[in-house]
Amino acid sequence: MAFSGKYEVASQENYEEFMNVLKYSADVIEKGRNAKVITEVTQNGNNFTWTQIYPGGKTMKNAFVIDQESEMETMDGKKFKATVKMEGNKIVCDFPNYHHTSEIEGGNLVETSTCAGVTYKRISKKIA
Repeated sequence: MAFSGKYEVASQENYEEFMNVLKYSADVIEKGRNAKVITEVTQNGNNFTWTQIYPGGKTMKNAFVIDQESEMETMDGKKFKATVKMEGNKIVCDFPNYHHTSEIEGGNLVETSTCAGVTYKRISKKIA
């Protein structure tokens, strides 16, 4: 499954509920509600570089190898170690507070995160 490409957020489901479960402030939630986050993925076999560019220039970049422990960063800048796995056509990772999967469906990047019974889904369309 080829993940490489540049994607822009097209839609979100359960954004506010999920952010509330993670205890983000109302102003942070409001800023991100309609943010057009750009995700750039470079894949070379099992080696990935996953970059998210937020409005205003904030960038989060994670590099990882499937089935090897890597140092990662959360969207609010916290560092953690995780082993990213491939389950079928999905990339799977446990972040400190939530379970995250990513897959390509119909050319779109579909990311699903679950925490405390709340599931957030973000669909990003391929733009390059």
